Amino acid sequence: MAGGEDESGSASERVGVRPCSEVEAALNKLTGGQGAGSPQFRAGEATAYEWALGRSAGSPVTARTVEGVPDLTVLTAELDAVTVRLEDTGDLPGAMDYVRGLHHGLAWLCGYGSAAG
Repeated sequence: MAGGEDESGSASERVGVRPCSEVEAALNKLTGGQGAGSPQFRAGEATAYEWALGRSAGSPVTARTVEGVPDLTVLTAELDAVTVRLEDTGDLPGAMDYVRGLHHGLAWLCGYGSAAG
């Protein structure tokens, strides 16, 4: 997992700008049926967290393969790709909720916004 330093200077595990434990807690909340938005939105958000934790082979939008936990540069590139996808009005409403969930999750991992789920 990506290493960083916390405020005390000791190494800590991070996913994007978030502590790994915070991402795990957000994912557990979503897989437990909690969280904001429709079921499709929550599924998209959960998919973003699972990929960011290194639990799926390809990224959710571009299908990019990354070994282990993607770094912030890769997370940001995926966020850019999902932002473009949001502008595609051809998707069905349920699919758009899923894409919005992906966007929300990736944005949170990259440091935009203050709350997961």
